[in-house]
Amino acid sequence: MNFNFSFLLAAAWLSFKEGNHRPRRLLRLLFVACLGVVSFAGLSQAQPPSPKLNQPGIEEVDRPQWKFFRYREDWSVLKDVPEPQRADPWDQIKYLPLDEQGAVWASFGGHMRLRFEDWTDFSFGAPATSDDAFLLWRLLLHSDLHLGKNLRVFVEGKSALSEGRDLPDGRRTLDFDTIALQQAFIDLRIHLPRQATLVLRPGRQSMGFGKQRLVSTLPWGNTLRAWDGITGILQAGEWKTHGFWSRFAPVQKYEFNDSDEGSEFFGVYGMGKIARTGLDLYWLGIDREGQSFNGTAGTESRQTLGARIWGGFPNTSFDYDLEGAHQFGNLGSGGINAYMVATQVGYRFADGWGRPRVFLGFDYASGDDSSGSDVETFNQLFPLGHAHLGFMDIIGRQNIIDFNQGVALHPARKLTVNANGHLFWRASDADALYNAGGGVVRKGNAATARNVGSEVDFTAKFKFDRHLLGLFGYSHFFAGDFIQDSGADNDVDFIYLQFQYTF
Repeated sequence: MNFNFSFLLAAAWLSFKEGNHRPRRLLRLLFVACLGVVSFAGLSQAQPPSPKLNQPGIEEVDRPQWKFFRYREDWSVLKDVPEPQRADPWDQIKYLPLDEQGAVWASFGGHMRLRFEDWTDFSFGAPATSDDAFLLWRLLLHSDLHLGKNLRVFVEGKSALSEGRDLPDGRRTLDFDTIALQQAFIDLRIHLPRQATLVLRPGRQSMGFGKQRLVSTLPWGNTLRAWDGITGILQAGEWKTHGFWSRFAPVQKYEFNDSDEGSEFFGVYGMGKIARTGLDLYWLGIDREGQSFNGTAGTESRQTLGARIWGGFPNTSFDYDLEGAHQFGNLGSGGINAYMVATQVGYRFADGWGRPRVFLGFDYASGDDSSGSDVETFNQLFPLGHAHLGFMDIIGRQNIIDFNQGVALHPARKLTVNANGHLFWRASDADALYNAGGGVVRKGNAATARNVGSEVDFTAKFKFDRHLLGLFGYSHFFAGDFIQDSGADNDVDFIYLQFQYTF
């Protein structure tokens, strides 16, 4: 295992750092991808597959599926499983009874992630240091202590490092956080009438709601997001409602990540089903000091009211997803009136090769019609833009129109291949172009054109075994009229190779 991993790392690093010619670098990246597949496939085959767990009197019990939010995994299924049947090497730390009855128990785990990134003409070729290849890695470790059925303590630490990144901003807070506390909270479960429950969760925590268009811990980012606060989770039948108040805890690369006293985030998010239709209803509030949108600045007090419905059309292979939100409030002396709409319709070919799913989508987020007055720019809050507006994160859900389409294939049992495309325009030619982090890519007055460009994304995901996941991707951004008329206008290439081991 160590030899294979070291060989992969060394070969990748040499490939990235030698030369800058784009075709040669692409060939080197493809070579590294193949090397990774061979290396880790050998590791996977060297370990026997993890069988299902057999309990006395029960035919089979599956281990929990890995979740990004690890506190959602319930490892108490191992309680009555004899030691000889715990075949997975990590089973010994997934359920550790601390009393004779097994009511008090602990679970430990984590994941290790390694990603190589290669960029050509980052920021459309400006400044000169726009070509680079570098390494990101992340380690997450957690402990989950259950003190009976109604009390638990969950703690998760992280280390996220970046090596060799020479692009603008160097080691960004998005990439680098030496050692930090990602989560540390207590869950107190209260039983209510009619089998309802209320969980009170004070402490540092990660959050992600619905399709994570507006609230996400940002799994793609190396350092993740976290909030300090309190959450109440009400479960009643098929409905689950989160009510929360929090302060965002920004990354401080070499110090403890204290929460920002000038940034409060709060709201109510409800999720449930009516018949076969999924429904989300939410109210999100944010109060932040020192904010600026298109020439209007001051303290931002913004409310977001939104809803999402999704599901499948009866007796068909079509599925749908529709979300909309309206924002109001104040920014300094200006009022806020903004909105967004996101839609997608898909179709699954159940009998086709690779069981393909094709989809068409449309995203709209309002922009500002004039600078320095009332604000019509939608605030994307804390989004997972990576999954919705292109894997390159050049585009954010602010002042944007996006027509998107794609296809997903499963050509083999462990392999998933995706191809997605995006066509981008500015919603208003008086407002800026914003990226996935809310930063200004180009100012609104830089040019009058609305066409931003287009992006294509190709990804291949391979599940070597239940612990190891590989991901390879290539993205290309074609610069449109607005980019060409407002500054550096080179097309952008992005290639990455990622491995994650979860335990």
